[in-house]
Amino acid sequence: MDARTGRPAHPDPGRIDVRLSDLGELAASIPHLLGFVPHESVVLVSLTGPSGSRVGLTMRADIPPPEYGRALAADLAQKVLTDRPRGVIVAVCSEAPDPGDGTLPHQQVVGDVLVALAAHAVPVPDVLLVRAGRWWSYDCPDPCCAPGGGTPLPAGVTELEVAAVATGVVVEPDRSALAARIGPPGALDRSAMAAACAQAAGECADAIIERGWDAVAEESWTAVLDALARSRPGAPTAAARLTDREVARLLWGLRDGDVRDRALGLALGADAPAAEQLWTECTRRAPAPLDAAPATLLAVSSWLRGDGAMADIALTRALAGAPDYALARLLAQALAACMRPAELRDLIRRTASDRVG
Repeated sequence: MDARTGRPAHPDPGRIDVRLSDLGELAASIPHLLGFVPHESVVLVSLTGPSGSRVGLTMRADIPPPEYGRALAADLAQKVLTDRPRGVIVAVCSEAPDPGDGTLPHQQVVGDVLVALAAHAVPVPDVLLVRAGRWWSYDCPDPCCAPGGGTPLPAGVTELEVAAVATGVVVEPDRSALAARIGPPGALDRSAMAAACAQAAGECADAIIERGWDAVAEESWTAVLDALARSRPGAPTAAARLTDREVARLLWGLRDGDVRDRALGLALGADAPAAEQLWTECTRRAPAPLDAAPATLLAVSSWLRGDGAMADIALTRALAGAPDYALARLLAQALAACMRPAELRDLIRRTASDRVG
């Protein structure tokens, strides 16, 4: 996103270019960059592009106890370096009161982050405090940024908010609410889903014996495409909830590595929003360990959309259900290393090309 011109600055189909005209607008946009409202958090926003005006990688961590500040700051600095930033905006999102000594709160964590970034010669144009609907600059000497002052966050809808809604981002009140999107259903629903999965397992096993593995894999792929069509926004069948039996058939089909790898490619095309909706529904309803495949696919869809928080939550769900699920483990390592969405797209394209070849 080019904060200065709003023009596309990178040939990345997952990137939406918007204008962020000032620091207040950037402060107001942090929940949309993260997908949830951060509480007691330190947030780093990478500035990239030729002029350093494009909003890039955004990361968040809980404000640590003072004795862990340096370690956290060093970790955040290493991660933000993967985006090759021209600069980094640091924001502290906290409801902590002013300490009463003429300064803003959380000076120590701010100092730890600044020292860590300076060690890598990364410029920090500004450091912000976001609190109670207002924002301050730690570096500003003007009365508006003095303790007890602050500037109201911009009113109205920002361009980034419009862009976020267009790409399916729904801002949750906190990270736990984000995780609840794929939380397991109630006990009765879990029992019915488990029964459906047991039935689907027997049917798939019988079908493999009768028609062969390849034929059943094609049937699995057809089931994915049919469910995808029903998940498209505005589709005539979009209101028809997938039955437990249909979800169970999808879950068993995705256990086939080739079917799952074909499903990865759905995150790259026009059906990416529908695919993310489908994987969300399957992950929410799937029992372990059958939740590993759809949760991993959801992580990929979220990651390519720039929603690192949901990607992390989905991979945590995948690995909780199947700790040895190889693709989830590899993606978790890549996410921890802050692989960029464009790099993940290239990897998926290469995987698809190798499969066709």
